Amino acid sequence: MNDPVPAPVAPRAYDRYQLWAPSADAVTVRIDGNEHAMRPAGDGWFTLDDVPAVPGARYAFRLDDDERWLPDPRSLSQPDGVHSDSEVVDPRLLGGSVGWAGRSLRGRVLYELHVGTFTAGPEGHGGTFDSAIQRLDDLVDLGVDAVELMPVATFPGDRGWGYDGVGLYAVHAAYGGPAGLARFLDAAHERGLAVILDVVHNHLGPAGNYLGQFGPYFTDQHETPWGQAINLDQPGSRHVRDFLLGSARQWLVDLGLDGLRLDAVHELRDDSERHFLAELADAVAVWESETGRELTLIAESDRNDPTTVTPTAAGGLGMDMQWADDVHHGVHAWISGERQGYYGDFGSADVLAKVLARVFRHTGTYSSFRGTVWGHPVDPGSPSYDAHSFVTFLQDHDQIGNRAAGDRIHHSLTAGEHAAAIALILLGPGTPMLFQGEEWAASTPFTYFTDHDDELGPLVSQGRAEEFAAMGWDAEVPDPQDRSTFEAAMLRWDERAGGVHARMLQWYRTLIALRRRHPDLTDPDLRRTDVDVLGEETVLLRRGDLGVLAHRGTGPLTAGPRAKEVLAAFGEVTRDGDGRISLAGPGAVVLRSGAA
Repeated sequence: MNDPVPAPVAPRAYDRYQLWAPSADAVTVRIDGNEHAMRPAGDGWFTLDDVPAVPGARYAFRLDDDERWLPDPRSLSQPDGVHSDSEVVDPRLLGGSVGWAGRSLRGRVLYELHVGTFTAGPEGHGGTFDSAIQRLDDLVDLGVDAVELMPVATFPGDRGWGYDGVGLYAVHAAYGGPAGLARFLDAAHERGLAVILDVVHNHLGPAGNYLGQFGPYFTDQHETPWGQAINLDQPGSRHVRDFLLGSARQWLVDLGLDGLRLDAVHELRDDSERHFLAELADAVAVWESETGRELTLIAESDRNDPTTVTPTAAGGLGMDMQWADDVHHGVHAWISGERQGYYGDFGSADVLAKVLARVFRHTGTYSSFRGTVWGHPVDPGSPSYDAHSFVTFLQDHDQIGNRAAGDRIHHSLTAGEHAAAIALILLGPGTPMLFQGEEWAASTPFTYFTDHDDELGPLVSQGRAEEFAAMGWDAEVPDPQDRSTFEAAMLRWDERAGGVHARMLQWYRTLIALRRRHPDLTDPDLRRTDVDVLGEETVLLRRGDLGVLAHRGTGPLTAGPRAKEVLAAFGEVTRDGDGRISLAGPGAVVLRSGAA
């Protein structure tokens, strides 16, 4: 194993043509149709000294005598797709949010969105950065603090989730390219919204993935669900790690994003003495000093291990936050009654109470879904992390889109049940995140969709149908390749104005406003969060002097907890002479504890 030696990632020279291609003896670059031999610069690098890289120029590389011209692995723009020439872009010339000082995102309200479906876009063909800008004021009105963009790194075709990206530096052309992203950033920052980008470092998609032709970017010493792992610990891995660090620097420093959400970090297979995530965390700390802005790293991790959010100085991986899937599973299974798959160990009120107060269900306990002992406990008194280190949510792209029909949880709940579930998330101790449209109980699904070529596309469609057939799903599975599947996921903003949609939107606004108004609701100390199980149908989440009563029962809740004051309620609520709360059916009450 090659133990990578940490090295600072220098600012990129955007005015030069450079390529790391240790697998090649010679490299030719074609610039706007003219071919130039590149000079070996040592350690596998090639450079072109006499022709500057001018923004707008199109270029591609040829290795040795291969007939193929390949796009730049560090390209910022692929206007004609993942197989075509790259375009020179200098992100420092795209603008920048003047006066934006950044902000801490811990404990703030995050909002995950997919650019292509957040709006219908020009003529209904798909959303863009510019069309998304037109809805940012709605997010400000809702009370959102930060937007989390699903991946925008270049991927095959025009539409997709983005997790099969192959250009880890490039911005998807159909969304508006790097210039469109820069405009979106400026617009968000002008409104006080931070912007987080979802990035995928654990694999590349199958179409347009040319990295392996340039050098040892992958290794067969580790396997992932997508095949060979990204090479983080074998010979040549120092350059691969620098490639990923350079991508992160580009997004955070050169383009000015506020944070990165790192996809499935448990699939970053790294046996180095210093894990790549720890190296990234320490690099980001340096960039914070350089930019004068707080920068945030959020990990998606399946390990149930608080080491992920423990600082590197204390032996951790240094992430600022991590997604808390167990909180989602606990709330989802309790409110919906679902028990299949990974919901099997969730669903009871006792488990709900555990995840709300202590984040993880599995803390060195047996996971029936995994078939093994799993996880580590969260220390509520830890000096290294707190409740805000864990991102909690009722919906996200995975938990909706990985369902056969892409149905959202509220599609099978009453409004009162939906209101009860989201109250536990938005007023819980974690850093809450919403998924686009859930705030008004959007009627649209979020289905899995792709735009692969005629060779790969049918295989993806067939594979998805077979996957759900094997699970016993007997209804039709939307074809990910069919454009109508993509169009069905586009939000219908006009439906917010009436009926249950308007009522739910107001409930979300109310909860977020309460969160901002009452310090108890943003207290990150887990030792001051408790949950009383009043029965399988009812729980009381205690946040200091305040309480969140959530009732899922179809029948009424009578003689509930005493309340000195009712701050907000969804459902028909009454209080008797002793201050005891009653609810006519499923719903939620935010109360101040104590006798009337």
